[in-house]
Amino acid sequence: MNPSPPVIDVTGLTKVFGHKTVVDHLDMQVGRGEIYGFLGPNGSGKTTFIRMLCGLLRPDDGQGTCLGFDVRTQAELIKPHVGYMSQKFSLYDDMTVRENLDFISRMYGVANRSAAIDRTIGRMNLGRFRDQLAGTLSGGWKQRLALSACMIHEPQLLLLDEPTAGVDPMARRDFWDEVHKLAGEGITALISTHYMDEAERCHRLAYIAYGHLLATGTVAQVVAAEGLVTYEIAGPQLYGLIDRLRGLPGVEQVVAFGITLHVSGREADVLAHSLAPYAAPPLTLRQIPSNLEEVFISLMRKAVT
Repeated sequence: MNPSPPVIDVTGLTKVFGHKTVVDHLDMQVGRGEIYGFLGPNGSGKTTFIRMLCGLLRPDDGQGTCLGFDVRTQAELIKPHVGYMSQKFSLYDDMTVRENLDFISRMYGVANRSAAIDRTIGRMNLGRFRDQLAGTLSGGWKQRLALSACMIHEPQLLLLDEPTAGVDPMARRDFWDEVHKLAGEGITALISTHYMDEAERCHRLAYIAYGHLLATGTVAQVVAAEGLVTYEIAGPQLYGLIDRLRGLPGVEQVVAFGITLHVSGREADVLAHSLAPYAAPPLTLRQIPSNLEEVFISLMRKAVT
């Protein structure tokens, strides 16, 4: 049996506003049922790329398909099969939960609207809020409502643009549990996020800066590809060491983590030599695995230079 074709399969996708290239020849392939994390600093082109995929913006260059439809010539055919969730809560504050879902279902021409709304409200545990004004919901419940609106027409692809910004950790965890359930049902999700713990819950990642793709793969692949070496220094009065460490050969970044410092660089031998004096009491020094945040900071600094 042949594997199913990619849900997203684009090459060289580009968008220019005036004299600024916001997305610069980006390639991406995402399979069915995959949770694909899309990371990068503010202004890196993530939102623009997502809007091109769902037909809200026309690419200036590049080609490819989303859900089997051409992203340049068949945008109107893509839209009905995509659930898009923007960074900002975009439903109506002065309408109830049920009224919002009814309005969205009418827009998509959902058959048996009442049954679809009840099913979605039940799935997202919104029953006790069905008659409450959306504007009075907490951030976490607004998030659930927004995801419900994305799902009301049973899309095959979710494009979620920083969907957990401003919500508490429990709401974020609940949200990701729901996304993984949907992935298990074969629904694909492309999710932009700034949270490293969320990125680690994705099947694969892409990291972009200034419109360019800098890294892609699983978390392990992205970390390994960067070749970053990290040491942990523990001991008293560490804050006095930070500026001193940053000036040493081979040291690219120094970050405080609780009562320790993480010191990273790509020149392993040079870094080890520079840090050797910090292995003596009262300090301790040990090499540790580099984490995703350290890798992305390194990628960002390379992009700037």
